[in-house]
Amino acid sequence: MDITNRRTYFRIIITLGFLIGLNPFSIDMYLPGFSSIAASLNTDVATVGLSLASFFAGICLGQLFYGPILDRFGRKKPLLIGLSIYLLASVGCAFVTSIEQLILLRFVQALGGCAGMVASRAMVRDIFPPQDNARVFSMLILVMGVAPIIAPSIGGAVVTFFDWHAIFIVLALITAAVMAAVMIFLPESKGPDPLVSLNPVAVVKGYFYVMLNRRFLLYTLALAFGSAALFGYITSSPFLFMEVYGLGEFQYSLAFSFCAFCLITGSQVNRALLNRMSEERAALLTGGILVAVTLILLSLMLLSQVHLAVVLACIAIFMFSLGIFNPNTSALAMTSVSHNIGMASAMTGFVQMGLSAVIAGMVSVLANGTTIPMTAIMFGCAVILLACVFLANSTPQLSDAGEPAVLK
Repeated sequence: MDITNRRTYFRIIITLGFLIGLNPFSIDMYLPGFSSIAASLNTDVATVGLSLASFFAGICLGQLFYGPILDRFGRKKPLLIGLSIYLLASVGCAFVTSIEQLILLRFVQALGGCAGMVASRAMVRDIFPPQDNARVFSMLILVMGVAPIIAPSIGGAVVTFFDWHAIFIVLALITAAVMAAVMIFLPESKGPDPLVSLNPVAVVKGYFYVMLNRRFLLYTLALAFGSAALFGYITSSPFLFMEVYGLGEFQYSLAFSFCAFCLITGSQVNRALLNRMSEERAALLTGGILVAVTLILLSLMLLSQVHLAVVLACIAIFMFSLGIFNPNTSALAMTSVSHNIGMASAMTGFVQMGLSAVIAGMVSVLANGTTIPMTAIMFGCAVILLACVFLANSTPQLSDAGEPAVLK
């Protein structure tokens, strides 16, 4: 497939964007239905929240499973099988009769859906030249970044006009459309490799070799701490905007959407920025800005309650900078490896989602009725990610001889 053709290029980008955005959409879309789900299944909202926790667990574990599978059998077949599992689990969620069934099926749904996350990162590395990877990831953020803005509204409308069961039917229909796009628009970017072993010992050894790549590991950690800082903000944003500043639900949604829009804007500015500087320099620059703005935000919160406009400005700068930082560190991590790319993609996603879940839990555990835990954690994550980028930039790129070509 000729990716120099503009129409083909954008079809691939949009399809990959939907693959990455499917899981965030799956999370945000059903949040407005929590109360209805609790009432229908004779439980409480806190217990319904366990279905969200099981979904995150499925995403983390599933990515490690798909890494070697994608290296062994190619990209498209495992991807389509994973999406099929997601589709069937979505239909199952629409017909559950107990909260236990929903928690289990959400776990299965995540196991299927995370195939799209792993495959899309690997296919970017396969299809596009390494020097274009950061620009491609920036475009993917544009597609997937729309999910947290529109998904809650769509979910709310579905619950209002139908009921919560219909949310999962809609997710199944969206998945069917994505599967059709994968079959029609996505090329098979890597054929099956029978030399790749699926023996558990070999798989563990393969992940071990991937993690021994110091440059890959550092950029992966930088990306993960950036995402963790973002999750720290997301977890505390209802308390920050609604409790501290007294915003109503609609006003909160506007503030949240504005900040999400800043993230998307930063990702698109990154495409132009890369005409003037390298991915390494852009990551270092925005890492420094993230440290500075989170330090300012923490200092202001320690001193006194700050005007909402100032807080919004700081978070907007944080999100804008993260929109530049994330695609560059994603690209730098993936271009640091030349073999076992499926495993590298899986490890990137596993570390990113796992650390984000830990940080989100820390914010909840450390909650003390102030904004200090959120801002302190955001600042701490920013300091670590900047250190990771600085060390990674000074680490030489491994030659092909420095990585195992196959798992034996």
